[in-house]
Amino acid sequence: MSIERIKRFRQDIYQSLDKARDAVFELMDAVLLSRSPSSFAELSLSPVFRRQWSSLYECLSDSRPQHRQQRELLIKQIPKDSRILLGGDHTAWGRLEAETLKDRSYEHGAKVLSGKPITLGHGYSTIAWIPEEGGSWALPLCHQRITSFENPLSKAAFQLQQICLSLKPHPMSLWDSEYGCGKFLQQTAAIAADKILRLRPNLSLRTAPPVYTGKGRPRKHGDKFKLSDPQTWSSPIEAIEVDDQRWGKIEVKRWQRLHFLNTAEIEMEVILIQRVGQAAGVNQAKPIWLACVIKQPLPLQDYWPLYQKRFCVDHWNRFAKQRLHWTLPQFSSTEQCERWSHLMPLLTWQLWLARELVEDNPLPWHKSHPSGYLSPGRVAQSIAGVLAVIGSPARPPKPRGKSSGWPTGRKRTPQIRYPVVKKRFVPKKKGQNNTS
Repeated sequence: MSIERIKRFRQDIYQSLDKARDAVFELMDAVLLSRSPSSFAELSLSPVFRRQWSSLYECLSDSRPQHRQQRELLIKQIPKDSRILLGGDHTAWGRLEAETLKDRSYEHGAKVLSGKPITLGHGYSTIAWIPEEGGSWALPLCHQRITSFENPLSKAAFQLQQICLSLKPHPMSLWDSEYGCGKFLQQTAAIAADKILRLRPNLSLRTAPPVYTGKGRPRKHGDKFKLSDPQTWSSPIEAIEVDDQRWGKIEVKRWQRLHFLNTAEIEMEVILIQRVGQAAGVNQAKPIWLACVIKQPLPLQDYWPLYQKRFCVDHWNRFAKQRLHWTLPQFSSTEQCERWSHLMPLLTWQLWLARELVEDNPLPWHKSHPSGYLSPGRVAQSIAGVLAVIGSPARPPKPRGKSSGWPTGRKRTPQIRYPVVKKRFVPKKKGQNNTS
């Protein structure tokens, strides 16, 4: 990893920011160098931000980033000589009291609202490239807001389609149980990507239909395969036991030719992963069910280590909120929220490209790690030296006169209060297909 590569990457980012690029780029550097600001305006106190504090908000109002150009730039950084692994997830930016923020909806979150684990705000869909060399790195390629006219499934399917158009190798994508349904498989059926989805343990699948006997209408479904009822399971075609360093002895089973009730045309493999022996009683871990729609089946012992890499996307969500200060600002416009959120992947990729150029600089109460194996937080802790060497393509601010201010006697118009959007599921009429 060379300094010239990260300098060229930062220069390409600078060119893709279009309007207000100087202030936006200095804002990005301020985020990388600020450990724990108490407010968004406090980022203007960073020595790399040479403008006034009001420019923080103005640059996000004026910016017009080239999203497609930025996505192509990020995809170019992925090595072409290895298997491409993608992970998808959906997270929320909670804005409970932002009555003037448009298009808020109910989202699943850590905060409890009315006795339920939901919050008010914006939902964001993320698809990230996960390096297979280990660690907790997840490098987002798309991080976009889910509007009130969309849902997480349709947004993720659209993002996956856009990414796969630029990926030459056939990628492998990993998804949480939110996407483990027939509707998502239908929406992504035409996309050139393998999929491994986690299934909720209360689902019921169907086996392949029996051989047609020539009488009556051919059956579309076979017997019921209820995940929570072992009595309905057929005999697995393969079963092994493997020793995991963390989880102990694990039993892995495989079934073939299963499908959802309303997507009989999409057959899939189903993998069961559960702890056995003495390790099963240490921590009552629930069994993990995976649905696989892939061209070339993998060896059975590879599914569990492969799917564990999807949790790197969860680590990135926490890293973006805590260290990159994603949810720190209290913007009043949806456009500012989106433009600020689009900077999160660019910041993460800069840390990734600088990971081999920095030396670990731990806090006194942290353990040191060798260079090359640093987490995103450790790289952010030491990136100040790299930025001092490579410099910034942003131009210095031009001095201007003071604003005349608000005219005396002119009344201020109060901002519009927007209602919270409630997304409702509308069942289809009888006779229409409804994918579950």
